Amino acid sequence: MSRRALVLGVTGQDGSYLAEFLLAKGYEVHGVVRRTSLSNTLRIDHLGDRLTLHYGDLSDGVSLRSIVTNVRPDEVYNLAAHSHVPASFRQPVYASLIDAVGVMTILETMRDERPGAKFYQASSSEMFGQVCETPQDENTVFHPRSPYGCAKVFGHWQTRNYREAYGMFACSGILFNHESERRGEGFVTRKITRAATRIKEGLQQKVALGNLDAARDWGYAPEYVEAMWLMLQQPVADGFVIATGETHTVREFAQEAFGLVGLDWQQHVVFDAACLRPAEVATLCGNAAKAKRVLGWEARTKFKDLVRIMVEADWRLAKQEKVIAGMQ
Repeated sequence: MSRRALVLGVTGQDGSYLAEFLLAKGYEVHGVVRRTSLSNTLRIDHLGDRLTLHYGDLSDGVSLRSIVTNVRPDEVYNLAAHSHVPASFRQPVYASLIDAVGVMTILETMRDERPGAKFYQASSSEMFGQVCETPQDENTVFHPRSPYGCAKVFGHWQTRNYREAYGMFACSGILFNHESERRGEGFVTRKITRAATRIKEGLQQKVALGNLDAARDWGYAPEYVEAMWLMLQQPVADGFVIATGETHTVREFAQEAFGLVGLDWQQHVVFDAACLRPAEVATLCGNAAKAKRVLGWEARTKFKDLVRIMVEADWRLAKQEKVIAGMQ
């Protein structure tokens, strides 16, 4: 009998790649989606009826309990989150409800209904915030600088607490920034690649960015979902940093992306103070040595290759937009 996985946040970047990965491994995959007036399943529509979807929400414990009871998963991956850091400053209560209390809700549900199932919690490098050391590993002290980061710390520690208090197989992956052609357009990397390609095709003129000196450890999302799965295949539950170990600034990302389409980024990028966070996180760089040693995992896609993958996908999209707009 195939193993059964439940993926919360299945319609997101990571959720869609994880669903594909698990299906390729022979899993029976179930996903949780929020009911909305508009369809939000674009990233997983190609999977068709290979994926079973259930309506639920981390803020609704009744729906989660019903799903877990009926599905009876062997593995649960919590990738659902209010995941946009700047937006968490505008909706701090909602971010805390989903990213903090929501984690406890699913953990309590599993403790009651599926205590023997394995659990993965998507923790975040934003928990480190104002870092006390570089690079950051599993023992680095947290100093979050956003409502999102604070909420993720809560979820991270609750995951560890349920592991230690109740003996649950509960893991946390402290994932550093990971991008792809499926990244939401509100995130700075995708904002840049969309803008660069649309500007090249004459569909827009400028793009507004904030802190160009912010430095991040950027990896490729499909590789990171493999690390999630590997954590749940270990004999003992634990937490792991997942990162490339390389840091690049937003300025470097813009320079590389615009350069790939033959444009000078400085001619098209404008500063917008509205894009700045109330509390900035200057530099994040992860040390994934433990993941390499225990999981046998390491990042394979380099920075320039990541940017190229995203630019090529968005350039195809921009050219399609141009045709639809009757400009070609």
